[in-house]
Amino acid sequence: MPHKVVVEHSFEAGHRLPHLGGKCVSLHGHSWSIAVTVSAPKLSPEVTVVEFGALKVGLRRWIDDHLDHATMLGVHDRLIEPLTAEGSRVFRFGAEHPTGVAEELARGLPWPTVEAVAVLLGRVAESTVAGLPGADGARVERILVRETRLNTAVYEPPGPR
Repeated sequence: MPHKVVVEHSFEAGHRLPHLGGKCVSLHGHSWSIAVTVSAPKLSPEVTVVEFGALKVGLRRWIDDHLDHATMLGVHDRLIEPLTAEGSRVFRFGAEHPTGVAEELARGLPWPTVEAVAVLLGRVAESTVAGLPGADGARVERILVRETRLNTAVYEPPGPR
């Protein structure tokens, strides 16, 4: 699509991936950064892809409220209970019975790999864009998630059928 806007944001969060073995079994953190691309075939009558300010606020607020300075864990991770008992913020991936709308977006993603975080944030972006004024056919095209300077995952949601 010829018209695109990109919103970037960063956050600090921990995670662990005990199902993979190796170093990622240990609880560790990253300075995550994201770039969300929204595209449209034509601009709206207001000459926008989507209302940029509302897109930025929606994405950034969700991330800050749910992931920033939190620990992302798979729903079966044994660290959930002790961390929450100590007052730590935990965002659970893969919950069959999510505790809220936010966790519902992580359904079907059993562990917080960088790839799963990209899918999660793609779902967040899609729900944000769905509620915004913008061009006909505006859609989330690409989510880039960087967990380190060198490690990146890209998720491109399927387009309309």
